[in-house]
Amino acid sequence: MAETTMETTDKNALLRQDVNMLGNILGEVLVLHGGKELFDKVETIREMTKSIRNAFDEHTYHSLKKEISSLKPPMRQQVIRAFSIYFHLINMAEQNHRIRRRRQYLLTEDKNQSFSLEDAVSKVKSYNLTNDSIQEVLDQLSIELIITAHPTEATKRTVLEIQKRISENLRRLDNPLTTKKEKAFVEESLFNEVTALWHTDELRHRKPEVLDEVKNGLYYFDQTLFETLPAIFQDLELQLQEQVSGKEWQVPNFIHFGSWIGGDRDGNPNVTPEITWKTLEMQRDLIMKKYDASIVELMRRFSQSSERIAISQDFIDKVTKEEDTYLQEKEKWHVSSEVYRRKFAVILKRLRETGKSDIGYDRAEELVADLKEIKEHAEKYLPKSKKLKTIRKVIRQVEMFGFHLATLDIRNHSGEHETAIHEILQAVHIAKDYTSLSEEEKQKVLCEVLNDPRPLLLFDGGYSEATREMLNVFRMIKKAHEEFGKRAIEVYLISMAEAPSDVLEVLVLAKEAGIYRLYSDGSVESDLDVAPLLETIDDLVAGPHIMRTLFETDVYRKQLKARGHHQEIMLGYSDGSKDGGTLSANWKLFKAQLEIHNMAREYGIGLKFFHGRGGSLGRGGGSLNTSILSQPMETLGDGVKITEQGEVLSSRYLLEDIAYRNLEQAAAALFVSCAKAASAPDQMELRKQEWEAAMEAISEKSLQKYQSLVFGDPDFLTYFKQATPLNETQALNIGSRPMSRKSSPRFEDLRAIPWVFAWTQSRHMLPAWYAAGTGLQSFIETDESHLEMLQTMYKEWSFFHSTINNLQMALLKADMKTAKEYLELVADPALAKRIYEDIVDEYERTKEALLQISGNKELLSHKPNIKESVYLRNPYVDPLNFLQVDLIQKLRNTPNPPEDLVTEVLLTINGVAAGLVNTG
Repeated sequence: MAETTMETTDKNALLRQDVNMLGNILGEVLVLHGGKELFDKVETIREMTKSIRNAFDEHTYHSLKKEISSLKPPMRQQVIRAFSIYFHLINMAEQNHRIRRRRQYLLTEDKNQSFSLEDAVSKVKSYNLTNDSIQEVLDQLSIELIITAHPTEATKRTVLEIQKRISENLRRLDNPLTTKKEKAFVEESLFNEVTALWHTDELRHRKPEVLDEVKNGLYYFDQTLFETLPAIFQDLELQLQEQVSGKEWQVPNFIHFGSWIGGDRDGNPNVTPEITWKTLEMQRDLIMKKYDASIVELMRRFSQSSERIAISQDFIDKVTKEEDTYLQEKEKWHVSSEVYRRKFAVILKRLRETGKSDIGYDRAEELVADLKEIKEHAEKYLPKSKKLKTIRKVIRQVEMFGFHLATLDIRNHSGEHETAIHEILQAVHIAKDYTSLSEEEKQKVLCEVLNDPRPLLLFDGGYSEATREMLNVFRMIKKAHEEFGKRAIEVYLISMAEAPSDVLEVLVLAKEAGIYRLYSDGSVESDLDVAPLLETIDDLVAGPHIMRTLFETDVYRKQLKARGHHQEIMLGYSDGSKDGGTLSANWKLFKAQLEIHNMAREYGIGLKFFHGRGGSLGRGGGSLNTSILSQPMETLGDGVKITEQGEVLSSRYLLEDIAYRNLEQAAAALFVSCAKAASAPDQMELRKQEWEAAMEAISEKSLQKYQSLVFGDPDFLTYFKQATPLNETQALNIGSRPMSRKSSPRFEDLRAIPWVFAWTQSRHMLPAWYAAGTGLQSFIETDESHLEMLQTMYKEWSFFHSTINNLQMALLKADMKTAKEYLELVADPALAKRIYEDIVDEYERTKEALLQISGNKELLSHKPNIKESVYLRNPYVDPLNFLQVDLIQKLRNTPNPPEDLVTEVLLTINGVAAGLVNTG
C-alpha cells in the first residue's frame, strides 16, 4: 500500500519514507497471508477512493460502490483489516516523526522550541521577577492529570504494545550509527511486528471488567510515567540554574497523576467498594515493585567504602542500630565498610514489609527521609554544582507517588446520595419525606445534622441494599485512609450537582463514617474534599449561586477551614456541549469560572477547577498546553486539574518521548502564565469587556440554533440513531460502563461519549462544531466593525484563539460527502435529506466564518502538518466508511445476522477510530 502523492515540505520527507516502508511491508504481508487477490482488491479500492477525492467522477463512484457491495466473506473482512492496520502503522510513523523532529530541533535550531522548558525559563526571565518571586511562582504551580476509564480507547492493549515495538524499531533505523547488518535485523523485526499485527484479533470478545481497566491504566505508570515525570522537574531545575542561576533552585513536584478507574461509580454498578479497595491494592503493589527495583539499582551504584571516604560515625552507628532492629544476621549487607549499601539493605527490608508487618514503613515520608539521609551524606564529597541525579530522581518519585501511586477520586451521582439520606433521616424520624422538601428545607435539616456531633446510624438494618452500599463506600474511604494514607483518596465528586444540598448530603455521609468529625467545642476535622460537578448548561449558569450559598453556610465554612480554605469544582465539558453545542458550552464554562473565581476570592477561598475534558473536540479535547491557556488566566494560580481519558492515554503516554513532550508543554504553559500574572497582577490577560459581550451574543445565537435542531426538531433523534452506528457501537466492548446512565432510550440519559463517538464514525463530527457558524455569522452581519473585532480577538485572546482553531480542526476532520453516504441508513429519505441539508448549510456557514476570522485561505492552513495528516488519511478512511454503511445496511435488514457480519461492522468502527485518531 503506497502513500499519497500530495506535495509536502522537505521536513516531512522522512515521515513519507517511513509511511512508504511500512505500507510496502503491509503489502508483502497481505500477499503472503491473503494472496495477490487480496492485495489487488485493496489497491483497486484505494485507487478508486483516491481518484474520487482528487476529482469526483460519477462513473468511478458507482463502480466503487459496486466493488464494495460485491465483496464477500472472508475477503471482505480481510479488506477491512488491511485498511485498519494501515492506520495503526501511520499512527506510529507520525508519532516517531514527532520524536524525530524534536530531536532535530534540539540539535540544529538556535532558537528555543515553543513550549519547551528552555523557552519557558527564557520567557519568565524576561518578566524581570526576582529570584524569590520566581521561586514563589514555582511553589504555587499545580497540575493534576486524572486518568479515567471512559470507553473511548478502541485499540486493544496487545495492539498498542505491537505499535510501541514498531516505534522502537523505527527509532533504531534513525540512528546514524546503525550498521547495515543491524539495519537488516531491524527491518526483519518490523516485518515480524506487522505480521503479528495482521495475526492479532483486534476486537475484544467481552466487555472489560473494572479491574481490566485498572490494569490498562497502571500500564502507563509502569511503562512511562514513573520515569518521565521526575525528568520534567529535574530538567526545569537545570534550565533555571543555567539561565537564571543566582541560587540553588528547588522545583517542586507540581505535576501529579490521579485516577478515576476503580473509583468512578457514576452510572457504573460494577464499581463496588470491594473493587475500589482492590484497585488501591493493585496501585500499591505496582509502586512498591517500582521502588524495589529502584532501590536495588541504587544499591548497585552506591559502592562507596568508608575505607576510601570519611563517613560520619553518627551515621554508621545509626545504620548499625537499624540493622539490629530490622534485619536478621543473614539479611545484613556482607561488607561492613560499604555503609550506604548496608543502609539500602535496611530500606529494602522495610519496603518489602510495608503493609505486611510492623517493621514496614508506616508512611512514604519515612522512606523519603531515609533516602535523603544517604543523598546528603554522599553529596558532601561532590562539588556544590554537582548533584547525585539518580537518587534525587528516586526521592522525587517517592514524594510524587507515595505508597498509593495515584490519588483515586470517588464519584457518584447526586441522586444516589439523596436516596440514601432520605432513608437514613426517615429511619431516625428527622424527616419523614426528605426528597419532597424544598431546597431551603433540605439545607436546614442537613445543617442541623452536621451541627450535631452525635451519629445518626446505630445499625444498618432496614436500609435498602443501595443505601447500605452507599454507607460502605464512605466506610471504605475511612479504612483506605488508615491503610494507604490520606493521599490515597482526597476528593469526592458529585455528578449532576444542581443545588447546595447535593454537597451537604455527602458531608453527612462522610460524618457518619468518621471522615468528617465535629467536636464538642464546635471545631471540625475533615479528610475529604467535596467537589460538585457542574455539567449541563443550566448547572453552569446556576454554579455561582450554588457556591455562594455554600460559602455563606456556617457548617460548610467549617468544612472549608478544615480543608485549608480550599474548594475544588469540576466542570463537565461533555454534557454541556451535548446540551448546548460546543461554542455555547465553552463560553458558559469560561464565564462560570470567572464568576465563581471572583466570588470565591471575596470569601478568601482558593479555588481549583477540575476540567472534565474528553479526547475528542466535541468533548473539550485538545493539547494539554492549549487546554491550560484557554482558561481565564486569573484562575490558574490555585492549580489546574484535567481528565486524561480513552485514546488520549495511548496517544500521549504510550511512548516516553511523547509523554515527556506533552508534560513539558503543560508545565511550560502553566509556569509562563503564572509568572506573567505575578509580574503584572493588574494585567492578568488582555480581555476587553466588548469581547466578552461579543461572546455572550454569539453564544446566545449559537445556543438557539443548536437547540432548535437537537431538541426542537422531532425527527432529529431518528436521524441520529439511524444515520450513525450508535447502536452498533454498543457491541464494541470498549468499556465497563453502560451507554446510558439509566439504561433508558431518552436523549437526556445518553452519555456524551457514545453521542460523540457515533457522530465521529459517520464523519458528521456534529458535536464539535454545529451551530458555531450561526453564532459567529449573525454577529459579523449585525455591524461592519464586528469582523475586525473578531479577528483581533483571534490574535490577542487565547480562549477565542483556541476555540476558533478547535472549530477549524473539527471541520477539517468532518466530511459532508462521506456523511451523505449514511443517509442510505435512514428509513425516511425525505427526513434524511431535510436534516442533512440543514447540517451541510451550517457546515458551510461555519467554514466561511472561521476563514474570515482566522485569515486562512483553507482550514488550518497555518498548521500544515495537521492539515497534511488529515488529507493523507482521508483516501484510506473512505473505504472503511463505504464498507461500514454497506455492512450496517445488511446488518439492520437481516433478522438473525451471522456473527461474521457483526464482527465486520465492528472492525470498520475500529478502523475509522484508528484513522481519525479519535473516538469519543
